[in-house]
Amino acid sequence: MIDIDFYQKVYDLKYKVMNGQKYSKAELLEKLESYRSPEPVVYNIETTNACNMRCEMCPRTTMMTRPIETMQKDTFEKVINQLRPWTESEWSAWEKFVLEKYEIDRNDVSENHFFLYVIPKVIVLHGYGDPLLDKNIPDYVAMMTKRGLKSYFSCNPANINLERTIETFENGLDYIKYSVESVDDLRHKEVRGQQSNFSESYQKILKLLDVKAQRNLKTTIVITMINLNKTWQQEEFQKVKDAFKGMDAYVYLKSQDQMWYEDNRQTTQSIHWLEFCQFPWSSMTIKSNGESVECVEDFNNEIVLGDAKTQSLHDIWNGEKYKRFRLDHFDLTPGLKCTEQCDMRLIGSFLAS
Repeated sequence: MIDIDFYQKVYDLKYKVMNGQKYSKAELLEKLESYRSPEPVVYNIETTNACNMRCEMCPRTTMMTRPIETMQKDTFEKVINQLRPWTESEWSAWEKFVLEKYEIDRNDVSENHFFLYVIPKVIVLHGYGDPLLDKNIPDYVAMMTKRGLKSYFSCNPANINLERTIETFENGLDYIKYSVESVDDLRHKEVRGQQSNFSESYQKILKLLDVKAQRNLKTTIVITMINLNKTWQQEEFQKVKDAFKGMDAYVYLKSQDQMWYEDNRQTTQSIHWLEFCQFPWSSMTIKSNGESVECVEDFNNEIVLGDAKTQSLHDIWNGEKYKRFRLDHFDLTPGLKCTEQCDMRLIGSFLAS
């Protein structure tokens, strides 16, 4: 989830700043703090950082050094018991805002539609691991459904455990995303690693679509290819779309994140990457060991802002570490991961000189 109230309040200011209107640090800080809710919104809960893939675009493959951990069940329950879903009126106002400001219809299918109509209402259950490797994931989905919280996670289709996946569907999973890079097994392995396999994965996805239809389950199955700017990808993406044509699946081409990792900052059409970073004021992330970090991109938990095992989310969100972190975004603090290892611009880069 992201704080949809904050996003609506900050919109006009954000685009004034990005279009060159100058404000002082004190002015912007005061405005952003006045828009920020004192009640935290959680974007992401990483239930595990275990993964058996070797994806070429993921820094986990070569750079993640933190221990492999799976979140303790009582920690997960403690976190979600502090959260609430959006009300119908709040969500209706958000959809009206998105249509008016971004001109994207609620029935569209695209990367920006997914970011604006899906991500704001779900809690993301993946991080630098595959949730299907966590045996507790069906129970977590059930806990969230009971509280009215919408759930979503992304995984590699090679890891589909039909029994576990169907259980998450039956427990109320709202969205599941499968990363499909090619309809050719060798090309798929080139991007995702040797354990990846399109042909076998495709048959499992077809089985899940069949079960979903037969049992009238609500889970939306999402298929994405990451745009790595390879010469063959546009043609291959069309083949992926054709493979799922006429099926009850949401298929789109996703912009690559973590482009700093390969020193490759290609242009993107994703609203998420075009706007300046709003995470310090809009949402928080909880990693598999219970630590609260600045966002999901912190693969090594380098900026720890609190510990959900021992602190309330409210205390973390309004604590001194978060206050200092928000100032870091203004000051462009040298050595900060956000300053040196992120594709998004920080608000400090727009300050008046």
